Amino acid sequence: MIPNASLAARARRPLSYLLFALTAWCLLAATAHATPSLAEQRIAFRQAWAVAQQGGDGWRSWAKGLTDYPLYPYLEEAALEHDVDTLDRATVAGFLDRYPDLLPAADLRRAWLRSQARAQHWDDFLALYQPGLGDTLTCDALQAKLALGGTLDFERDLAALWSKPSLPNACDPVLDAAHDGGLLTDARLWTRLDRALDAGQGGTVAALAAWLSGDEGKAAARLAQALRDPAAAVADALNWPDTPRHRQAAALALKRLARRDTDAADAGWQRLAPRFSFTPTQRGGVLYALALFHATDFDEHALVRLASLPADVQTDTSREWRARVALARQDWPAVLAAIDAMPAGQQDEDEWRYFRARALAASGQADQANALYAKLAQEPTYYGFLAADRVQDDYAICPLDPPDDGQREQALLARPGLQRAFELFAVDLPQLARREWSRALADADATTLRVAARLAYERGWYDRAVFTYSSGDALRYYDQRFPLASQDGVVPQAQQAGIDPSWAYAIARAESAWMSDAHSGADARGLMQLVPATAAQVARKNGLAWGGGESLYDPAVNIMLGTRYLAQMAARFNGAPWLASAAYNAGPNKVDQWLGERGSLPPDLFVATIPYHETRDYVARVMAFAVIYDWRLSGKALPLASRMPAIGQPYNLPDVHAPRKDVICPAMASAAPDAATGATH
Repeated sequence: MIPNASLAARARRPLSYLLFALTAWCLLAATAHATPSLAEQRIAFRQAWAVAQQGGDGWRSWAKGLTDYPLYPYLEEAALEHDVDTLDRATVAGFLDRYPDLLPAADLRRAWLRSQARAQHWDDFLALYQPGLGDTLTCDALQAKLALGGTLDFERDLAALWSKPSLPNACDPVLDAAHDGGLLTDARLWTRLDRALDAGQGGTVAALAAWLSGDEGKAAARLAQALRDPAAAVADALNWPDTPRHRQAAALALKRLARRDTDAADAGWQRLAPRFSFTPTQRGGVLYALALFHATDFDEHALVRLASLPADVQTDTSREWRARVALARQDWPAVLAAIDAMPAGQQDEDEWRYFRARALAASGQADQANALYAKLAQEPTYYGFLAADRVQDDYAICPLDPPDDGQREQALLARPGLQRAFELFAVDLPQLARREWSRALADADATTLRVAARLAYERGWYDRAVFTYSSGDALRYYDQRFPLASQDGVVPQAQQAGIDPSWAYAIARAESAWMSDAHSGADARGLMQLVPATAAQVARKNGLAWGGGESLYDPAVNIMLGTRYLAQMAARFNGAPWLASAAYNAGPNKVDQWLGERGSLPPDLFVATIPYHETRDYVARVMAFAVIYDWRLSGKALPLASRMPAIGQPYNLPDVHAPRKDVICPAMASAAPDAATGATH
């Protein structure tokens, strides 16, 4: 999700369109003696918003007909926030008094407090400070207290902050003062240091180590080294004393090194195991890490390592990797043994029911396998669809429509917070819309949330339905969970790019859940989550206009470029959408590497042996979503097996004449009382 930012930064696209300006002026002039319509207010708001973000009072001339418009406070707040460093306390306090319960007031308060903290105007800061505004402002408030002659009390002022593994830079002066005042005892330092170790915060560990003296400080520094440079720590550990903290550091370094270089970690373990008196827990943790990461490397000894782990060390992850290594070898008895070793709940997951059937079929037990396939085929999941293809069954999808609840809908539409949320979405400020949505529905029950999601869906705000309809019968609201956003041009753009529209829809659904302003930590943007550099390359290659990274928040631009990039990935892998999906998520070079290592596997086994959990899950979701979108577009569904051709086999793009499977609801067909849930990730 996109982190909170200033109002100016939250506006993904500048809205200073001359056309909007001229249209708004004309409309307002024409209706000077009449109440503007909602459409006119939205046009005027967009232009006023663009002007307000430049500061000053110029926005007011564009907002003359907006004083009763629900979003009017956002305009004033945007202008004030732009000029926040020049505002006096009375101006800010006046805005807070006028809109005490609105999000713009909370935003202006934070912006002004940050400004006063930068300037160290501590009297003004404390006059408008409120607790609960985040760690940075909490520490600013403590700085203000110290600057004005106050003192710190650990339990009152620091205990809550001290429980966190990392803190913002604003807390550094406060912690320095606490240390100088003798509040940070060794016991307290070790308490927070252990929390930071658990969270993998090497910087915090190193900073705390500097406050510990003598052997304690050396041990803490070596723990920091174990996090930051495990290879060096494993090498240096031969010269460490065999103390509890040094044993902790050595074990941690070995586990961290196993993730990066299993052979080096193996060698380090051989040297350090006799050197340190590791506890059983530490020894088990190291052996677990070595076994697990040898498994993700598909090492020849991985199966033996995993099977020989003590029971109290094994986890669901180690047990599933035992099965994945066996699948990579197509060692069907070992697959069955690995699944049998799982706890009942894990065995009952659709993936392992499918691979149990696969192993049984490969072992000559066709009747048992087909019985498992037939039962699994009644579930609308990736593995359910694969199972249906194995036994030539139709696909089982049981759609429902959200129930009508007119009275509750009217009550929701009367909520000012929800009105603001819908208006913010309508004027293309989706992040602010989500904030208002969350506040307006903070205490809502599940039924109310579902009604609100239906209202959002009806207004084209699709991601609210995707996120809300996530359990129980709501999983069967397929129209809302898998919207056909035709206005974004998915079908024609996919056709022009030479790819299957249902696959393009599936990628967009998996990437962003239809959040047009989605923004990842890797700077991937928009519906199909394109990185600007990649999008620019795609635009050049296809002779398309490129308007810069901000243009990727325009759904039409994003879909146009995203479908072309999908086509590039497909062309690299013989057109196969399942391999192209993996490349879209993990990068084509990684897929090439995996193909070089396990390229002879059937597609379902190859997917199961992808080392990255995220990519395995992604491919499964996209393939299942493609089935559902194909059904939504055509009333039937292309067999999943045909979307997953064998590695190296060309993929033929389906057309309207391609054979498709019927989609039925088994519960309805058999009048069974326990209808299928329609669960799909």
